[in-house]
Amino acid sequence: MATIEPRRNSAGEITSYRIRVSVGCDMTGKQIRRSTTWKPEPGMSQRKIEKALTQAAADFERDVEQGYQTDNRLRFAEYAARVIDQKEANDELKHSTALLDRYFLIRTNTAIGHIRLTDLRPQHLNDFYRQLQEGGIRIDTGKAVTKVDLGKLLQRRKMTRTALSEAAGVSHTTVTTACRGQRIQSSKARKIAAALEMEDTALFKFLTDASPLSSKTIIGYHRFIHAVLAQAEKEMLVPYNAASKASPPKVTQKEPNYFQPDELNRILDALEEEPLKWRTITHLMIITGCRRGEIMGLKWSKVNLDAGRLKIDNNLLYSKERGIYDGSPKTGQVRFVTIPKETVSLLKQYRAEQSQLKLLNGDRWNDTGYVFTRDDGRSMFPSSPTAWLDGFAKRHGLPHINPHAFRHTMTSLLINQGTDVVTVSKRLGHSRTSTTTDLYSHVIQEADAQASEQIADVMLRHRKKA
Repeated sequence: MATIEPRRNSAGEITSYRIRVSVGCDMTGKQIRRSTTWKPEPGMSQRKIEKALTQAAADFERDVEQGYQTDNRLRFAEYAARVIDQKEANDELKHSTALLDRYFLIRTNTAIGHIRLTDLRPQHLNDFYRQLQEGGIRIDTGKAVTKVDLGKLLQRRKMTRTALSEAAGVSHTTVTTACRGQRIQSSKARKIAAALEMEDTALFKFLTDASPLSSKTIIGYHRFIHAVLAQAEKEMLVPYNAASKASPPKVTQKEPNYFQPDELNRILDALEEEPLKWRTITHLMIITGCRRGEIMGLKWSKVNLDAGRLKIDNNLLYSKERGIYDGSPKTGQVRFVTIPKETVSLLKQYRAEQSQLKLLNGDRWNDTGYVFTRDDGRSMFPSSPTAWLDGFAKRHGLPHINPHAFRHTMTSLLINQGTDVVTVSKRLGHSRTSTTTDLYSHVIQEADAQASEQIADVMLRHRKKA
């Protein structure tokens, strides 16, 4: 049975109560006790205190009997950081996901980090989600654009973009974007200024962004908190997952953007005027529907030109801490993607060109095994295609090209050609077919409508003509 002990301050006033429960003895015969502290709300009458205290003692005793090792001292901030570190160390969490979770933790801690796990309620989370929907709460001040011609500045200093990206700890794409006078994240702008030993305000103009976070981003915070509390529930530190009972905002699924056939033909025609390496990279994204990092992480050992097949089991990633590194595909699914003979022929041409480049480099060549490399054989930045495609589109007067749009385009073409969803899902590397049907419901509906008209033409309208 629980025992209750009042705790007094220096003036002899009761400020809180310690509740203790015995859970048996250890191997030496010493009694094991669990304890918690209960504090009355301000203004409570003695009668209400006694009633609430009795209930708190009963609840605590029940939790201990059911195995909950409740620790009122453990706060969300401390526990969440521990969970991220532990899961990453045990390979339960990808490095990129761990980085995102730590980013989420910064703002989450300002709202609920101080709250004890056992005190966390759905109302706390709902209040936090409402705060995230308000304007003016972004961690980053927004974006920044250069005040000077960064490209010419690098030329005067005899410094390459690659050297600057490595010195600043940002991607090559970020440096290229800044050199073009386009917006980059203000945090990355400060890193570039520091690497160049310049005042950030002298090199960049900082823009503010007071817009609220999107529902999709808020759902990201919710999923992070849910995962942390799910671990706490699993370890029996809390009786239930408060996030399961919270009410995050609903996210409306956006229709995927893809190219129409005439736009795709214009892109393919323009590619014929481009260097073979970039033509091959873009061609593979169009034909295979692979993600950008999967194409950049492709190695020759995974390319079977005789069988016309690629093994997709790697995803090239970048982080400030690790630099460029290999990771698993987004869903962790290893898959084989068949390619047509035209793609095989293009890969053979490119391999021959790369072999010549290797001979020209001699000892300078880094034999990394990647299909797509820099001029000395080192791996490319995974974000490189994004920057290249942006310049490619401008050179040829094409619409803006997002690499992921090629993935959506391939999917829509396959579905409209009558390819079954299971086959499409496997080619995309989705872990569940439902993911494919959810993402491409609009395209599937259009294909179904076309199928309905075809059935009517064959079975109904043909009879009427006869």
